[in-house]
Amino acid sequence: MSKILMCTAAETLEWVSGDDSPPEDGQVALRSIFSAAKHGSELSFYKGNSFARGSFDAELKLFNRDEQDFVALPVGNMVVGEVTQIGAGVTELSKGDRVAASAPFRDRHILSAQSCRKLSADLADESALCLDPAIYAVGAVRDGHVRGGDCVAVFGMGAIGLCAIQVARHAGAAFIIAVDPLPQRQEAAAALGADLVLNPLDCDAGLEIKKATQNRGADVIIDFSGNKDALQDALRGIAFGGCLVAGSFPTPYPAGLDFGAESHLNVPNIVFSRSCSDPNKDHPRWDYARICETAWQLILDGKIDGRPIVSPVVPFENAREEYQRVIPDAAAGIKLGLRH
Repeated sequence: MSKILMCTAAETLEWVSGDDSPPEDGQVALRSIFSAAKHGSELSFYKGNSFARGSFDAELKLFNRDEQDFVALPVGNMVVGEVTQIGAGVTELSKGDRVAASAPFRDRHILSAQSCRKLSADLADESALCLDPAIYAVGAVRDGHVRGGDCVAVFGMGAIGLCAIQVARHAGAAFIIAVDPLPQRQEAAAALGADLVLNPLDCDAGLEIKKATQNRGADVIIDFSGNKDALQDALRGIAFGGCLVAGSFPTPYPAGLDFGAESHLNVPNIVFSRSCSDPNKDHPRWDYARICETAWQLILDGKIDGRPIVSPVVPFENAREEYQRVIPDAAAGIKLGLRH
């Protein structure tokens, strides 16, 4: 009997039996090989914070501020697996193929064949598992209008931030600054190409960004920290008329964020980025599907390396205990991976 890891209440995980039925028309069955979580979004859900704003009205485009009950959902969001069964009408995949797909933590999956991406033998599992977050990194770099020669600073070296420094380099950034207080994330940023890594607990990050750019400031700053103090540092470090991209989806900031001071005098542009909110700002030329394909091609071309990002890697059997340890503690890892 297959099993799936579910979050059934705030900070509560349970193993639940999965469906072992054969694939239907257009579907394939996968045996999981390697899977990964999506830390920021899943932490908000795991803590129950995702429901605090109430339900979202898709027509009005606002939250209703009503009471919303906790909805049990599986955790984990990407899998690399081996095709074990083929449904009728599937011609693009064969038994034994290694594929990547969006899927939760479970040992067996039934998925649409069209949702699975066939992998070459030389593509690392870890890189394939970084399609999401790479999608959001691509969107943020595009929304920040990073151009050749720009100085780009990225706050928050979680999985999306680490992808963003790689995408920014590919987009032509000449100097990239990574900002994060945690040693493991600082090391990953340096390994993935950051020219300067700052610990905001040891320095005035905004001032150091100015010093590193001949006092101009960063042309583009991308924030995936979701932290009020980081956003304030970003406002101090942004160049006159530069672009600050707010890419995270944080819980409400505490009091004290100053939109006077540097932000008033240096008139930066502040843009909010979310790749999957269609229509895209560059509609109709760009949409979520095109961003996904762009991110995937960057992975295939080796422009995005997920190997320093997926950490720690633990056995599937230990997923419940390790999830409860790692997801709430940013110092415990970057992107939790499971080996099956």
